[in-house]
Amino acid sequence: MSKEILLTEEGLKNLESELENLKTVKRKEVAEKIKVALSFGDLSENSEYDEAKNEQAIMESRIAEIEGILKNVKIIDEHELSTEIIHVGSKVKVHDKEYDGTFEYRIVGSNESNPMEGKISDESPVGAGLLGHKVGDVLNIKTPSGVCKYEIVEISK
Repeated sequence: MSKEILLTEEGLKNLESELENLKTVKRKEVAEKIKVALSFGDLSENSEYDEAKNEQAIMESRIAEIEGILKNVKIIDEHELSTEIIHVGSKVKVHDKEYDGTFEYRIVGSNESNPMEGKISDESPVGAGLLGHKVGDVLNIKTPSGVCKYEIVEISK
């Protein structure tokens, strides 16, 4: 049995859009590159052909990966989210006790995480450490760079 994959509505739309682009636009582009490279003749010394075939393999792998995700997806209904405790889909404001800074995170499924946008995976040390806690809780979360001491300031949808 495959693992259930959690996504927000936005994450689902982004994946579906990427899949559509790969199937309609990218496939044609790569097929054209292969066609042009074949016109150069001798395949044994044709780096353009090798590159195009490599690009095709990577693209087809990503298409298969997205299709696999979409078969096992569970959408997080943001309207049903509670602001009492932290769970996947929650927006969380935490105060870092050590650095005296406040950070805002959104807890998302691992396929949707993007730390640069403040979206952290429910499987990451910080994401997993925050799950199930309430406003006012002070946590020591073990991360690869050491232990972080966070106070949960706010939970929202």
